[in-house]
Amino acid sequence: MQQFAWLTKVRSYLLPGAMLLAGVASLVSGALPLPAFDALAGRTVPILAFVLAMSLLTELLDEAGLFKVVTDRLAGLGRGRVFLLWLLVVALATVTTVFLSLDTTAVLVTPVVVLLAVHAGIQPLPFALTTIWLANTASLLLPVSNLTNLLAQDALGLSPLGFAGTVWAPALVGVVVPLALLWLAFRKDLRGRYRPQRSPAVRDRPLLVIAAATLLVLLPALVSGVPVQYPAIVAAAFLLMVFLRRRPSVLRWSMVPWRPLMLTVGLFMVVEALHANGLTALLAGTAGQGESLPALLHLAALGAGAANAANNLPAYLALEPVAGSPARVAALLIGVNLGPLVTPWASLATLLWHERLRALNVRIKWSGFALAGLVVAALTVPLAVVALWLASGMP
Repeated sequence: MQQFAWLTKVRSYLLPGAMLLAGVASLVSGALPLPAFDALAGRTVPILAFVLAMSLLTELLDEAGLFKVVTDRLAGLGRGRVFLLWLLVVALATVTTVFLSLDTTAVLVTPVVVLLAVHAGIQPLPFALTTIWLANTASLLLPVSNLTNLLAQDALGLSPLGFAGTVWAPALVGVVVPLALLWLAFRKDLRGRYRPQRSPAVRDRPLLVIAAATLLVLLPALVSGVPVQYPAIVAAAFLLMVFLRRRPSVLRWSMVPWRPLMLTVGLFMVVEALHANGLTALLAGTAGQGESLPALLHLAALGAGAANAANNLPAYLALEPVAGSPARVAALLIGVNLGPLVTPWASLATLLWHERLRALNVRIKWSGFALAGLVVAALTVPLAVVALWLASGMP
C-alpha cells in the first residue's frame, strides 16, 4: 500500500517535471534567447513569489482551523435551510476566490464545504459544483484572483482598483449566470431542511485568532496598490514564525506548492520560446483585430477554446501579445477565466478540486461534468463579453 502511494506521488510529478525540463531545454538550446528569458524573469519572478507566499499562507490558515470554523459558522447561520446554506457557501466560495485565488477555493474550500453537506445529510454534488464553477468564473475581479489576472495587470500597468474597474461588469456576470444555472439544475436538491452538526472545540484558539487577524490585515493590503508579493510574503513569514513557536509539528515541505510552481515555470519558458520563434505572427491572423463586439466575442471564444484544449495559463500566454489593448486583454481574460469549465485539465484548479473529491470518495462523471460545463461556458462567456462592451461604452 505504501509503495502504491509512493508511485502515485511520483506520477503526479511527471507532467510538472517534464514541463520544467522542456523549459530548461528551450533555454539551453537557444530556442529561448537570453534577453527574452531575462525579460520573462523580470516579469514573472514577482508573480511566482506571490503564488508561493499565498499558497503557504492559505495552508497555514487551514492548519489554524480558520476554514473549518468559517464553514461551521455558515452551518449555524443557515438555520437548517438548505437553500440558505447554499447561498452562504456561494458567498464563501466567491470571496475566497476573489481575494485568495481560485486554487485556494479548489484546494481548501472544497473539502470543508463537501464534508459540511455530507454531515448535514445533503446531496454534495450541488455544493461541489458550486465551488469549482465559482473558483473559475469568480476569478476575474482582482489581480490576485487568478494568475492570468496578475499577468494581465502587469501587461496593462493597472492598479488593483483600476483592474477591477475595467472588468467589474463581466466579473458580475461570471458569478450570476453560473449560479442561476446551478439553481435551475439543482433546485429540488436545494429545498428542504438539514440538521446542523455540533462543532468540535477549537484546538488552539490564540493561534486561530492570530491567523484570522493576519488575513484581515492582508486583504486590504492586496488591493492597496502595493505590489502584491510584498504583503503576501510578510503575512506568510509572520504566520510561519507563529507556527514555529506554537505548532512546529504541523509544518511540512508539502505545504510548498512544488507541482504548480514547476508546471508554471515550465509553461512560462516554453510559451516564451514559442513566441521567440514566430508564435505571435502565427496567431495574429487567428485572433482578429479591433474592439467591436464581434471582435471581442471572437477573441474570448478563442481563449476559452484554447484553455479547454490545453490549459488556461498557456492559452493566455500565447494570446496576450495579439490582444493589444485593455478591452481586448479583458476579453481574453473572460475566455481563459470563465471558459475553462469543460475539460478537467482546462485549469489547475479543476484538477486540484478533483483530487480533493476523490479523497472524500465523492465521484464525478466527467462526461456529465463536461456537458454541464459546456452549457455554462457557452452562456457565461458571451454574456460577460457583452457586459464588458456595454460597460466600456465602446461603439
